[in-house]
Amino acid sequence: MKVDHSLPLEYGTEQNRLNILGFWIFLGAEIALFGTLFASYFTLVDRTGSGPAGAEIFEITPVLIETILLLTSSFTIGLGIHAMRLGKAKAMITFFAITLLLGLGFLGVEIYDFIVYIHEGATLQTSGFTAILFLTLGTHGAHVTFGLFWGAFIILQVIKRGLTPETANKAFIFSLYWHFLDVVWIFIFSFVFLKGMM
Repeated sequence: MKVDHSLPLEYGTEQNRLNILGFWIFLGAEIALFGTLFASYFTLVDRTGSGPAGAEIFEITPVLIETILLLTSSFTIGLGIHAMRLGKAKAMITFFAITLLLGLGFLGVEIYDFIVYIHEGATLQTSGFTAILFLTLGTHGAHVTFGLFWGAFIILQVIKRGLTPETANKAFIFSLYWHFLDVVWIFIFSFVFLKGMM
């Protein structure tokens, strides 16, 4: 396998470049998925029936904590990729581990949010609004959960094999996925929570 050393390690082989291109195409499908969820949310947001509206159940504090955790994790994954490009495997692993811990914290707060919503009478069956709310937040949360396992496997591979074109490629693709989840969350924060609290 011919490695082009003039490029960053994750782009170093033809296969790596194709993997990254393929992942960008996959992210296009993910954009379509979340776009559909947002379109459904905007259609059903006022269909509250006898259940609570967003303004009645949304609390700014947990949402701000979730946002800070996820945006900080986007920064740490960036530091991890920077360390990887400098050939510093230990620093990269450390930043990836911090990223996953922040992601775990985010999930913890989101689960707490779900419990609060249910106690306030907002369940999947309450109304069209609560159904699409749980579906949108749950889909994003499921993606974060998957990301935690994926990121952990990448850390294990780097520990076992070191920084190779293959492990660097996998780590970089994972970072694209994680940044994508952060972008989706910014839309959720802005158009679901902030708009819902007004």
